[in-house]
Amino acid sequence: MASPDNAEYTTTITTRGFSSCIRIIWQCLRTLHEKSWCKLVNTTKMVIKLEQDDPRRVIHSFKVGLALVLISILQHIRPTFYAFGDNILWAVLTVALVLEFSVGATLGKGLNRILATWLAGALGVGTRSIANLCGQKGEAVLTTIFVFVIAGSVTFMRFSPRLKARYDYGFIIFILTFCMVSLSDDKERAMLKLAQERLLTIIIGSFVAVIVCICICPVWIGQDLHNQIAANMEKIAHFFEGFSDEYLKKSENTEVVHDRSFLHRYKSVLSSKSSEETMAVLARWEPRHGGFRFRHPWKQYLKIGNLIRLCAYNIEVLIACLPHSDQVSLNYEVGNKIKESCTIISSECGKTLKEASLMVKHMTMSSMHNSHVANAKNAIQTIKSILRTNPWEGVDYDEIIQVSTLASLLIDVVNCIQNICEAVDELASLAKFQPSQLLHHRGTVVQPVDDSVHVIAIIETPPILELRNEN
Repeated sequence: MASPDNAEYTTTITTRGFSSCIRIIWQCLRTLHEKSWCKLVNTTKMVIKLEQDDPRRVIHSFKVGLALVLISILQHIRPTFYAFGDNILWAVLTVALVLEFSVGATLGKGLNRILATWLAGALGVGTRSIANLCGQKGEAVLTTIFVFVIAGSVTFMRFSPRLKARYDYGFIIFILTFCMVSLSDDKERAMLKLAQERLLTIIIGSFVAVIVCICICPVWIGQDLHNQIAANMEKIAHFFEGFSDEYLKKSENTEVVHDRSFLHRYKSVLSSKSSEETMAVLARWEPRHGGFRFRHPWKQYLKIGNLIRLCAYNIEVLIACLPHSDQVSLNYEVGNKIKESCTIISSECGKTLKEASLMVKHMTMSSMHNSHVANAKNAIQTIKSILRTNPWEGVDYDEIIQVSTLASLLIDVVNCIQNICEAVDELASLAKFQPSQLLHHRGTVVQPVDDSVHVIAIIETPPILELRNEN
């Protein structure tokens, strides 16, 4: 029989062990709760950031849900549509696959799906009819040959960059539909009926997706491409403005600015080629909207984008020279001679790109950027004249390399920016931009004939623009 002391000791040990287990379990639950809460907070922050980056994403999610609800209504009232049968579910699948973020992508996928389903269905039924004429054994052989030849040919066509860009989704649907029709065990009449039902439901699903995408807060991918090209030019302009103030004028300022964020804004331009090409392809599917006419010159935007990237690559080389500027800083004799001209070039390049960016953004024709290009060219001629005088006698090799590199790069930049302006002018001509001198008010604009101060009064009723001189 155990003594009372031993029983008390055993009870104490048991109590302490139970308390330790409870404490461990509580710590585990608390840690699990903290980790779960942290994950929930991080997920919430990610969702909020996605919404803040582009609020249109929330609207697109709403549109997808609405389109699926509209299709589900047809499913619930299916007895009214006996022709659909169970194939109404293909409309749901079509909405889920076709409804994209932009109007151009939705229209492109919808038309690709409809045309590919129709062509593949018709071709599949035709090849099956031909194969049936050869008996049971001949049917299997011919069907295999048709599937091999047609599916292989369409797959080979997908390697064409031009066809793949616009019709790749249609090629995939064509191959799937053709194989489903050709290898089906249904009889010819049953297959024709099934093909008609599925084609009809696919048309209904595509129609619902397109209507929802266009009628509820439409996202025009062409507008996004238009804005991106203008924004890229503005980023390059910001670099040249910052380059002029931060680098070429550093010796005149006693304070050194450590914020060089302007040197990195252009980097997003270097990786924008694929997105621009995708947007240009999708924009060609979109109907006329706003200032974008049918057959809008979207390829011209790609040309401008390529020229902007070429300018950004020149900036990349120019940036590589900037670390040496902290040591050399154009403070030598030859550097001081060309510093003013380099400053003018940098400033005029920034002004030129800003004018071109505004011209594209507001879709107006303007010739103000030509004057800035002319000023930059005059500054280039000044640099060339200075360098022709052979100012290198007794000059350090570091200065020779720096000055020559800087002058050469700025000359290349001016030529690139001139090409950008010419491409923008060509876009304005092809897209029929409105002249910037035209006011959006009704009435007639009268040009003043002297240099006195004028007051412009706009009268709404009747819409007359009066111009009177103030003495």
